Amino acid sequence: MNESVFTYAAPRLRFGPGASDELWYDLVQLGAHRVLIVTDPSVLATGVPERVASQVREHGVVGVVHDSAHVEPTDASLATAIDRARSEGPFDAVVAIGGGSSIDTAKAVDLMLTNDGDLLDYVNAPIGGARAPRHPLLPLIAVPTTTGTGAESTTICVLDVLALEVKTGISHERLRPTLAVVDPRLTMTQPPMVTASAGMDILCHALESWTAKPYSSYARKQPQERVPYCGANPIADLWSERAMTLLAHAFRTAVRDGDDEAARGEMALAATFAGLGFGNAGVHVPHANAYPVAGRVRDYRPRDYPQDEPIVPHGMAVALTAPEAFRWTFDASPERHLAAAAFLDPERRGPWDGERRDVLPGVLLDLMRDIGLPSGLGAVGYLEADIDALVEGALKQQRLLATSPRTVTEDDLAGIFRRSLRLWD
Repeated sequence: MNESVFTYAAPRLRFGPGASDELWYDLVQLGAHRVLIVTDPSVLATGVPERVASQVREHGVVGVVHDSAHVEPTDASLATAIDRARSEGPFDAVVAIGGGSSIDTAKAVDLMLTNDGDLLDYVNAPIGGARAPRHPLLPLIAVPTTTGTGAESTTICVLDVLALEVKTGISHERLRPTLAVVDPRLTMTQPPMVTASAGMDILCHALESWTAKPYSSYARKQPQERVPYCGANPIADLWSERAMTLLAHAFRTAVRDGDDEAARGEMALAATFAGLGFGNAGVHVPHANAYPVAGRVRDYRPRDYPQDEPIVPHGMAVALTAPEAFRWTFDASPERHLAAAAFLDPERRGPWDGERRDVLPGVLLDLMRDIGLPSGLGAVGYLEADIDALVEGALKQQRLLATSPRTVTEDDLAGIFRRSLRLWD
């Protein structure tokens, strides 16, 4: 018997210019007295975390600021952040201010402040033990300063396991933030490449949840077996569609002119909508591929990011195989792929010349060129000889691949990676 039930959940939301100035009220309502504020050094330098800390102190709440988040968190960076938080606790709430890295670091810290064992015990199988938290976490308020990750809405914490050169994650309902505070003004200093990379993450969240395996195609589950990623469903579809139409209007402008407050606001809203969609429907092949692409980076250092160590930013890693991944998934739901292309580029509503499976990839490639992303995996340092290792890493992301609208084989992934080495000349 097929599934007939889907689930939907989301954090409370406070959205709009100036929303971060009201954070003190939310903490007082939660009954918080001593709060850990997790951020990273770059965001700390903007003064926003200290401003928030000062505001909450004025209302009787102690705010302890830790710049312990690492861009693209690793098991080592998270262990350091956890140890630091334990040494300065106890706390009765956690606030994350920053991009997805800060929010994911805060989730991991919150998990380990409230539950026993080691972090790897909770990491998704087969890399970790996939253990469920036994105890509730402290209230977590997520304040994103980048538009893209959706981490403020989701049950997921992403990290690199350094010894295995693989990116993986922890996923459980208890990791979902209690409240998302989205203030578009905090994103105004986001430089062009960060805006481009994070924006592609928004886009792929929306596209992957829109094209995910439908919830009704899974075998029937018992209530205790249901997971946050339940497949494409009518509510997630609404959020994903709206995110794509906002991106069509605002994305290129936000990259080209970071001072355009209207475009920044629409990008923040798109990120929120996409997070509400994929946080329930799920993502699939491009995100599964992104984990080894980011985890096995050699010496690529993108502009507008810290230059102290090589990274392939998460949104960029997702985007680099997305055109070929969606060319491959086309046969599962042609009309959905064509509808997505029309949301993103209304001028391409049809009729279409040539192969219809090329329409959505063509829209994505035009966008990626326009916003200055690398021209393929080869441009960030990968070679044909790396494909087997990339496939091996992607196959470890079974939680994501299970949401793919087509069953994925090693050969399928190898073809997608190979065709993604050079996306354009």
